[in-house]
Amino acid sequence: MGFVIRWIFAFVLLTATYNPTEWNYVRWSMANYETSLSLTVLFGLVLLIGYIIYLRATLRSIGIFGMILILAVVGTILWVLFDQGVMSFEDPSINTWIGIFALSLVLAIGLSWSIVRRKLTGQADMDDVDE
Repeated sequence: MGFVIRWIFAFVLLTATYNPTEWNYVRWSMANYETSLSLTVLFGLVLLIGYIIYLRATLRSIGIFGMILILAVVGTILWVLFDQGVMSFEDPSINTWIGIFALSLVLAIGLSWSIVRRKLTGQADMDDVDE
């Protein structure tokens, strides 16, 4: 259940930033930055904090190679679904949603990996401490 919650928050973070609908930060800020600059900056900073939390945890737990590996697995699954005729990539908005889904999986796995590793191996990840 914890992974699902982490994935939902990652998905919400990514979709709040950008999605194919008109309801996202990028489009709202482009339309309203002149009249609502303070709100645009505030919402942008809140989103930035969310990205820093997710990206820092993901980079510390699985690293760049792990992120690329997860994206490769998701991409290969999509390739298989396309090759078997289950999925089509004709609609650009569906492609955007697929990309958001894939990136949210990477962030959720990265945030959850330390917990999974500890349960599998019994070893805890610790931050490096300078003494």
